[in-house]
Amino acid sequence: MTHTVKRTFAILFMAVFGSALLYNCEPEADSLGEQLFIDGAAEGNVSSYDLIAYNIDNHDSIRSDASRLVQQINTSGISSSRFVLGAFSEGQFGMQKASYLTQLRMSTDNFSFGTTPKVDSVVLVLRPDVVADSVTTLPLKDESILVGTETVPVSTEIKTYPTSFEYKYGKTKLGPGGTHTLMHINVDEITTFLDGNDVAFKRSNVVVGTGAALGSTVFNGTVTAKTITKKSDNSALFTSDAGIRIRLDKDFFQTKILDKNGKPELMDAANFTRYFKGIKLSVTDTDGYLLQISPESMEMIMYYTNEKNDNGTITRPQSTFKFLLTGGVGNARIGQYEYDRTGSAWAAARSSINEVDGDAKLYAQGMGGPSIAVKIPDATIASLKASYEKDKNAIMSAKIRIYTDAATWSNNYKRTIDNLMILPVVKDANGLLTSSGFLSDLTSGFGMIKSYDLDKNPSYYDFVVTKTVKDIVEGSETNKILLVNIGKFVLTTSSSLGGYKFTTRAFATERGVYVGSDKTNANRIQLKITYGTKK
Repeated sequence: MTHTVKRTFAILFMAVFGSALLYNCEPEADSLGEQLFIDGAAEGNVSSYDLIAYNIDNHDSIRSDASRLVQQINTSGISSSRFVLGAFSEGQFGMQKASYLTQLRMSTDNFSFGTTPKVDSVVLVLRPDVVADSVTTLPLKDESILVGTETVPVSTEIKTYPTSFEYKYGKTKLGPGGTHTLMHINVDEITTFLDGNDVAFKRSNVVVGTGAALGSTVFNGTVTAKTITKKSDNSALFTSDAGIRIRLDKDFFQTKILDKNGKPELMDAANFTRYFKGIKLSVTDTDGYLLQISPESMEMIMYYTNEKNDNGTITRPQSTFKFLLTGGVGNARIGQYEYDRTGSAWAAARSSINEVDGDAKLYAQGMGGPSIAVKIPDATIASLKASYEKDKNAIMSAKIRIYTDAATWSNNYKRTIDNLMILPVVKDANGLLTSSGFLSDLTSGFGMIKSYDLDKNPSYYDFVVTKTVKDIVEGSETNKILLVNIGKFVLTTSSSLGGYKFTTRAFATERGVYVGSDKTNANRIQLKITYGTKK
């Protein structure tokens, strides 16, 4: 599927969407009610109200096709994406394993590889984000290599970079005391046609067949860049950017590609994607960490020779051919996720979800894991309406405060200011929760979330719902369910929101346990309202 978002789509973005989503420090009363304070015209009071909050079991499935792996929408070109690779296990959510399925295409249709072409090698390159200023340069290595038919003295420089912790989640410690730091990556041939137009190939629990094992590597958390320089004139013979280089089975590509030189299988993309159906990246591990990688940075390069006749002199010069792996050329791509919840806290919690009174603990996890539903009790709405109509108590600020669960919070969990999002939803005829837009507070420019004490346990998040609650209490808006998910809304290259359906949830690796509707817990989820009475 092509992810070129048409420029005309940009006119649908409201200019106000460019306002900040996150606030770490703001007055108790937002600008919807601040005019009541002018010249001491009102007194502010804060009241807390219990909420009905319960878990939503998404059955470990989510749409994770190419359109859902978008990290940033480019309104005039190819949008950037992310996929997840790895595995992570812990007691609250169990085991989560992520694989990646992708089609590939010839960089040139019906390409001629020449006379009697032979594969020298094939390399798949993955380029995780690195910490550029933490480079380690190894001493130059002097050696001789064969270039064509000539042995050439060269110097080889190797630079090593650690991968960025921003895109890693789980057991990522290195050195003494660290556990599960190695990632065992496999590359396999896919034998099922990935039909991007078929709904069966849009969800994370998709099942596909695999054929030949194409290659594998053990990734230790660092990537290398290599430069080979000819000593005689200091010219570069080979340069590679920092990445994970996985050597693939050259005999497979000899048979699959070069032996089909000039045949219909290589003629065009339609034929090729049904002939060579794609590759699967996976790990053999069941514990370790999850790593986000940009598919736009991936490369698959085949090095080969063919026979050349130059005035009776037969040579076999080396050439390279690249296969296209990006989404910009229309490749189907899917994040494939596997779970084992056996013995986990979430396995027990999802068997006893209470939509009437709420759940004591709330679980949220990206990539198809659970979500959280929050509702203001009808009795609370009635009380607020009566207070507004009778006592003229106007809502000046409203927020939903949710605390992390101190008893179960793991040091492996990553807390950031923007890894939670909230949407208004309604139940359809089948009992499924559906949304039709952003929260009105967000579209009005009042932000979405504030976070506090993220370095402490417990910490908490405040969702801004001032306009939402005012519309219910003082207007005709209905009392909707609010849905809390792991992830964030995707921005465009112009820093505006791309639409409520565009989120990072399909590849968000975070998860968290929070305090729910537990009346015995002082940190239970609550609605905090600041209101003022006109003097």
